[in-house]
Order: sequence, then C-alpha cells, then structure tokens
Amino acid sequence: MVSIIGGYYQLSRPLNALAAGMLSLIGILMVTNSPSEFLYKISLSSPSSPLIIAAVIATILATAAGNSINDYFDKDIDQINSPTRPIPLGVVSADNALVFSTFLFLSAIIVCLILPKFAIYIAVFNFILLILYTPIFKGIPLVGNIIVSYLGGSTLLFGAASIIGSQALSNQTLIVLFALVTLSTLSREIIKDIEDMEGDQTQTLKTLPLSIGIKPSLFISSVSLLIAILISPLPFLSGTFGLFYLIIIFLSDLLMVFALFISFTDPSKGQTYLKYGMYLAIAALITSEVV
Repeated sequence: MVSIIGGYYQLSRPLNALAAGMLSLIGILMVTNSPSEFLYKISLSSPSSPLIIAAVIATILATAAGNSINDYFDKDIDQINSPTRPIPLGVVSADNALVFSTFLFLSAIIVCLILPKFAIYIAVFNFILLILYTPIFKGIPLVGNIIVSYLGGSTLLFGAASIIGSQALSNQTLIVLFALVTLSTLSREIIKDIEDMEGDQTQTLKTLPLSIGIKPSLFISSVSLLIAILISPLPFLSGTFGLFYLIIIFLSDLLMVFALFISFTDPSKGQTYLKYGMYLAIAALITSEVV
C-alpha cells in the first residue's frame, strides 16, 4: 500500500524533476570555461553559488509542480491510462494534489527572485505554460507536444541565464544542445500520446495520433528524433566536447533508435527506452564537461 508521503513523492515524479535540474546544471556548466571554474562557482566562497543553487532547486520544484498539476487535470484520463498513479489509487485526493502543486510553484517562484532578470522571464513564461498545458494546450494536435519539448530544452537555457543572463542566447553549443533535448523530447511525447490513445479518446482530446493516425504520428516522431541524432555530434565537431562525448552520445543515439523501432509495435516500451536514451545523453553532457 502506497503511503500518503509516497503518494506525493510519486506525484512529483522525482526522476523527471531531478533530470530537469541536471539539465539546468549542464546549462550552467556550458557557460563556465573549465571544471575548476565551475567548482569555484559552486563553492560557498563564490558569489555565483546562491544563483546556481537557486536555478537547480527552482527547476526541480517547477518540474515537480508541473507533474502534479498535470495529474490533477488528468485525474479522469488516468483512471484508464495510469491507474497506479496516486490520484486514481485514492492515495492523494485531487484537491490535495492541486494544493501540493500550488505550494511547489510558489516555492519555485520565491527561489527564482534572486536570479538575473532574463532567467526570471524564462521562469515566468515556463510557469505559465506548465499551468496552461493540460487544460488548454494538451488537446491541440502537436502544439502540446511542442510545448512540453520546449520546456525540457529550456532548462538548459534557464541554467545558463541564471549566471550570464541574456548572453546565454549567444552560446552556439548551448543552442545546439537545447535543440537536441527539445527534438528528442518531442519524439518521445508523440509516442506517449500513442500509448495513451485509449484514455485520451474518453475525454475527446485531439492529440496528434487521434487526429492524423498512428503511422503518420510515428513518422513525425521519427523525423524529429532523426534530426536530433544528426545534430548530436556537433558539439564534438566544433571542438567543445571530446571523444568521450562522441562515444557516449553515439550509444545514446543507438538506444533511442532502438526505442523508436520498438514503438511501432509497443509504444509503452518504446517511450520507456527512449527516456533511458535521453538520460544517457544527459550523462554524456555532464561527464563531457568535467572529463
């Protein structure tokens, strides 16, 4: 039996929230010149340390809040698509999930207040998208997928902006990595919609596979992932990352291609493997900055 604390823990989907926090940290790493400089920035003696801590914590809190409010709005659909989540199980009530999400959002906003203005602008924009995603954007074919994908990639920009503000937009490698995360997430989000078709039909949601069919949706997912794979070696080719990055990202690309093929017969298993491939890509980015 899942405890109440365990229910709130599951609502926040901690692995996803921590992965988002790590992407913010990668964005910060991208705008430091060396691992030693980064270690100094996170040390207590550095004036940048509070900014880095705030950026990572705010990202984790906001992601957890977005996951929780998504479960609140999807409480009826999850009776079919995800019956083991806390609200369908009755471990956490829908109203308490909304209160929990609101608390997390407010906490994230407070933490963000010490950051540069451009980082705050990104945070506010993302908060609005997170809140409006399920009730408005999720049911618009492809638009909802693009928004979720942007939110994943924007954590890199948010992390960098937390240190150098709007100058983050001039970092070409950072923009490439933003595109890589966004495109691979888009591919996975489309596959997740295919997996959730049965429950989405009961709520008359016009997701992409329900609007154009499974095969055309898988084609769009494949194209998005292919573009992500094609641009993934660019940080190595530009000299930003070394051979270690190329090896790990190659393994990540292989896993994601494998996941895509599985998705044609088993969308649930395919999107799970695709998530693992994305985690491996995140690991490649982190270790490439410090190796």
